Amino acid sequence: MEENKYTGEIFNFHKLLNKYQIEIPIIQRDYAQGRKDKKEIRENFLNALFNSVKNSEPIKLDFIYGSVVNNHFQPLDGQQRLTTLFLLHWYAATKENKLLQDDVRIKLKRFSYETRISSREFCYDLVNKSIFISSQEDSISRKIIDSNWFFLSWKNDPTIDGMLRTIDSIHKVFFQVEDLWLKLTSNLIEFYFVELENMGLTDDLYIKMNARGKLLTSFENFKAGFQKRIQDEGWEVKTNLENTFGVKIDNDWTDFFWDHFRTNNSVDNALIRFIATIAMIMQSVERSQSTELRLELINTLQEEPSLVRPINFSKQGFDQLVKYFNIYNEYVILHNYEFMSFPFPMWRHTSKGSILSMNVLEDNTYSALQRQSSTYTQKVLFFAQAQYFIKNNFNEEKYYDWMRVIRNIISRGDIEKDGSRPDIIRSPAAFDGVINLINELSEGSNDIYYYLANSTGFKSQFSREQIYEEVEKARLIQYNHNYKNIIFQAEDNDLLRGKISFIFYCINYNYSLINFDEDLFVNITEVINRYFSKESDLNNKIRRAIMTIEVEGKFDFYTYWWSYWHVGNATKRRLFDKFRELEYFINHEFYRKYFKKLVLELIHTTPDKIIENFTPNSSFPNWKKKLIKDSSILDNLASTNLIAIPEDESCCYLLKSSRPREIEGNIKIE
Repeated sequence: MEENKYTGEIFNFHKLLNKYQIEIPIIQRDYAQGRKDKKEIRENFLNALFNSVKNSEPIKLDFIYGSVVNNHFQPLDGQQRLTTLFLLHWYAATKENKLLQDDVRIKLKRFSYETRISSREFCYDLVNKSIFISSQEDSISRKIIDSNWFFLSWKNDPTIDGMLRTIDSIHKVFFQVEDLWLKLTSNLIEFYFVELENMGLTDDLYIKMNARGKLLTSFENFKAGFQKRIQDEGWEVKTNLENTFGVKIDNDWTDFFWDHFRTNNSVDNALIRFIATIAMIMQSVERSQSTELRLELINTLQEEPSLVRPINFSKQGFDQLVKYFNIYNEYVILHNYEFMSFPFPMWRHTSKGSILSMNVLEDNTYSALQRQSSTYTQKVLFFAQAQYFIKNNFNEEKYYDWMRVIRNIISRGDIEKDGSRPDIIRSPAAFDGVINLINELSEGSNDIYYYLANSTGFKSQFSREQIYEEVEKARLIQYNHNYKNIIFQAEDNDLLRGKISFIFYCINYNYSLINFDEDLFVNITEVINRYFSKESDLNNKIRRAIMTIEVEGKFDFYTYWWSYWHVGNATKRRLFDKFRELEYFINHEFYRKYFKKLVLELIHTTPDKIIENFTPNSSFPNWKKKLIKDSSILDNLASTNLIAIPEDESCCYLLKSSRPREIEGNIKIE
């Protein structure tokens, strides 16, 4: 005869209190459902409870399990739900004056927190002393805090803080519900209950817990809701069972993520990040919503990928999601996965592993707030890569050409004269614009240079200047395939970062293909790669050499930066403090003239020779001549790269800091 197996019981909160005292043990975390950042989880749970009592529809609240010690139930899983249910029962009893009844008050005091003394005392006083609820406009948490029994130090207890926030949420939802206590103590809201001692700590127990009662992850919740949406919308009525979303997500796709993106024996975070990225991309591709709603959703999913919902996908979006899952799974099988790195620099967008890894696994090192979300730019790179895979048979050279063009577009920055360089794609609007552009360009991704060279224009207005440059480079490459390598060498310079319009300017290129000066282009590229490839290349020899360059009769390249030093009654100037300032400099309509002359001279000489051969005219300020000719001044005396020049240019001061408050300590050069 088969032995009867313990399968648990079905309780409501009221019955559980009848049978046991509920004690949240010390090992449990604080009450997290009441946190500010858990607003959606909290409100979704309360709304589910509200719909149950309002419509008299029974609801089962997953599995609650734990140990019973001396008739005290200590939950191992279910703490958050039990705490919210306790607060809801307290609210009903308070609103309907049930706490005046000894049996109700005694029953609710059977719920307690052991995580902190303050939490335990708060729960006790909340029931034993309580407050009066008169209207929906009342701030319940404020009434509690203002009560003479509430210790202000309790506000520092995260569990109490969360409880107060949840009580306010309960008040907003449930104030209008009549006979709330009666409905809560009925069998409308129930949960599965299991004592660990009756099950035995076996693998079977944990399988059952995971299957029936454990809180679902964001991915599991999404998957369940998405499969329902797929079924309700009839999106797979003609799909073979083995190719349906439900089967693929439980097998091939999860196996792929498990092999490559597993963290702590889970791939749920990686999967939800992947799905949220597709949802963001498809908002910009489909453009079916208003701009405001589209950008709002993009921003929401960028900040918190776990907020992605089935409603965020249309049929087209669903089809694309399936394509993206399939294409990466297939490419990994057909190719070595690591080949997806690039033979050219990606600069700050370089991933630790691959573009996909960057999006689904790696922390966002550029944001303290969005660690679990890749940057907008990384998502754009992912979209560009996926579009190539979906639209083309793989060709290594063509693939790299396509991704190089994309790199050039996304590597642009909003350059400031002080050297700061925030990414051009750092907002929902910029993300929306560049996705739209790449979607348009992807029609020619199989041979991007042919496509660009023969284009008649593009609908997208994003990054027009860089697109014009990419078209011109494509025309040159189509005209003479040998130009491809020299253009690539120029693009890969860290100062230029894909934008080579400065070199076009230096060779006086007038966009006539037959007049392209290949030799001069190569020479200038070599100079830039030799002297301006990294931060350490910016040295005092370069600063002194460029001071010898004259434009329109003036030797004052440093006027690109201005501030005023009131103490010295002088104008502050900057001698290239940061490498990235050069990028601002060479793209400025006027100041790039200085750099052009310097670069052209460096084709045939060196910074040392430029300094040595410089002969100033009689009107040239003596202090400036000293800075140029005497290397020890900048090398040994300048603690910053800032100088201050009086209006009569009789001298300059080597500033000891960016804002010196006195003359003393700033070395005067006459």
